[in-house]
Amino acid sequence: MKKVAYIAIAMLAFSCSNKETFDAQGTFEATEIVISSEATGRILAFTADEGKSVTQNETIGEIDSVQLHLQRKQLIAQQAALLGSRPDVRKQVASVKEQIGKQKSELQRVKNMLSEGAATQKQYDDIEAHIRVLESQLEATLSTLDKNTATINNNAAALEAQIAALGDRISKCRIVSPINGTVLVKYAHAGELAAAGKPLLKVADLENMYLRAYFTSEQLSKVNLGDKVTIIADFGGDERYEYEGEIKWISEECEFTPKTIQTRNSRANLVYAVKIAVKNDGKLKIGLAGEVIL
Repeated sequence: MKKVAYIAIAMLAFSCSNKETFDAQGTFEATEIVISSEATGRILAFTADEGKSVTQNETIGEIDSVQLHLQRKQLIAQQAALLGSRPDVRKQVASVKEQIGKQKSELQRVKNMLSEGAATQKQYDDIEAHIRVLESQLEATLSTLDKNTATINNNAAALEAQIAALGDRISKCRIVSPINGTVLVKYAHAGELAAAGKPLLKVADLENMYLRAYFTSEQLSKVNLGDKVTIIADFGGDERYEYEGEIKWISEECEFTPKTIQTRNSRANLVYAVKIAVKNDGKLKIGLAGEVIL
């Protein structure tokens, strides 16, 4: 009887020592971005290597843009020639304005002579009519010159837009990392031909990772956005590290429990995914298993 009692106590102690102490399980993941080519051409340089760290807006490659530069240079020359052909309004109407000025002076002289009886009314009327003709001529010339100038300015603005578009296409020949991260996969190499939309590399932010854990509906009342939780990273064996995490996202829909995930309630078939932000100290890897303690 004593032997049976010892065995029962030992089994009970073993059972208690193996009781699950975590509230949820999941795997670590990171924000991954696939960088695709925005231009078509030969890759002249591509310095990004797998495992290498890159910074946001860092140029890590270049696609041939010689033809684009030549097209832009041609458009700039066309624009300069077009702007140079704009009429000099001041010079072209200077003679007409001078004639109007002279006729107005003559009109005043004839007016004075008319008051003294030294000139006729017809002389006065003729000069006044001539002034009106010159003023109409000036107005028509200014209107024509203004229209020509506006047309040239509009054409120059259209060329300016084309130049800007080419400048944008040239800038897209630079391969740039949109985030601070680490190169996970490199899909192309220098010397190869790139096409718009072709994937070039995959970058992930490994400094700020997430644990995607799964909670049962009964646990959701204890889970809120912004809550601080304890995360245990399981590297296998006795190698386990503790981190502080912050709940950043809670799924609005339930899903079937993934095969690789265990829950506190083994009968729970439906769970809710929760993303918990974790600061990586260099040990955490994508796909590594982790546990959550509320």
